[in-house]
Amino acid sequence: MAKRGFFAEIQYQSQQADKRRRQAASAAAKQQAAAERALASAQRAQAQMLRASAAEQKRAAAEAQKLHIEAMEAEAAAQSIQIAEDLEAIDSILEHSLSNAIAFDLESLRTVAKHPEFKAPEFESPTPPPVMVTARAEPEFTPPPAPTGLSATFGGKKRHAEEIARAREAFELDHEKWVAESAEIPTLQLEQMKEFQDAEELRLSKLADAKRTYEAECTQRDEEVAETNRELDELIQGIAKEDKQALQTYVSIVLGNSVFPDCYPVTYEFEYDGDLRELELSSTIPGPSQLPAIREMRYNKTKDEILPVALTQKQMKDRYAAALHAVALRTLHEVFEADSQGHIQTIALTVVTTDNDPATGLLTQIRLLAVAVDRETFNTYDLTKVVPLATLQHMKALLSKNPYELIPIDQSRGVRDRGN
Repeated sequence: MAKRGFFAEIQYQSQQADKRRRQAASAAAKQQAAAERALASAQRAQAQMLRASAAEQKRAAAEAQKLHIEAMEAEAAAQSIQIAEDLEAIDSILEHSLSNAIAFDLESLRTVAKHPEFKAPEFESPTPPPVMVTARAEPEFTPPPAPTGLSATFGGKKRHAEEIARAREAFELDHEKWVAESAEIPTLQLEQMKEFQDAEELRLSKLADAKRTYEAECTQRDEEVAETNRELDELIQGIAKEDKQALQTYVSIVLGNSVFPDCYPVTYEFEYDGDLRELELSSTIPGPSQLPAIREMRYNKTKDEILPVALTQKQMKDRYAAALHAVALRTLHEVFEADSQGHIQTIALTVVTTDNDPATGLLTQIRLLAVAVDRETFNTYDLTKVVPLATLQHMKALLSKNPYELIPIDQSRGVRDRGN
């Protein structure tokens, strides 16, 4: 039997993302945040008590205990709200489908390539030009100042002549050095320019490589989008021609668009018979042991624990049976409603669960419901006003006498038998 395909997976993941966003904004999420704030306050009070003086500790202990109780009660309330939301989600499986649009526009799956802006900051800015080396100013000979006064009289002129000779010698050495340095400047400048040009060429080369990589990635995205849209066109054309594979793909998209509560996952397998224009559909629901068994959580001050309050056995049995019936009607409704062109004229639906067989203890698949119905008949029902069990009985469905106890349906009578 067919399972979820490419386009169905896209839609399914989109629906899952929407569901997570709704959950984040739910009352349970808000209550949980409040509980976490209360717990933080209690922890701060406990820390303050430990730091307090002996005289203050009694009052601080009372305040810490008060905040601890408030935090535990808030946590119990948060858990209870989540439990209530889960139970309500299970109880409104059919209503949720009836209040939401089912028809699915395949054109909404058409995609457009989204290319990020090209960025290569390490290569985009030009290489800074070098600060060119230059020769220092040409040295000029500056003779030492002539002696004056008494120093000129007592041997000053001779010492001055010696100083001039030494200064001249030093100057000549420095000037020779300057000449040699100046002669090297053009070579050094050429080396600087070559290093600059090499660095700039390397930068431009890496920038070009980055652009080629970016353009290749853009091309790949464009090709992937074009291929996806081509497959979508083929799907749309295949559905119009009542191609079996195309119709199965469309059914997988429709069912993938049907998101159930996290606490009540539902999966499908199906096969379309083009000659009979019939969809053979199998829906797998959770076993009774997988459903919530708790009504709420309460804080017990004596035990300082948050303890569960269990649902009664009758409540669990009634909820499990009601959810089973709701899933069956919801599935029939969604497939017929989405197939507005009427390609599918009949649905043969089986609802099963996988759980431990009460007789053997082994994990096994158990059939809990089977029904076959044609489009014309089903579309005469007003599902907003029906009792699901009564509707299924009216359709001569095969129903488990006790689905909660995993009693399988009696298959000795086929679902197409309309007799009494």
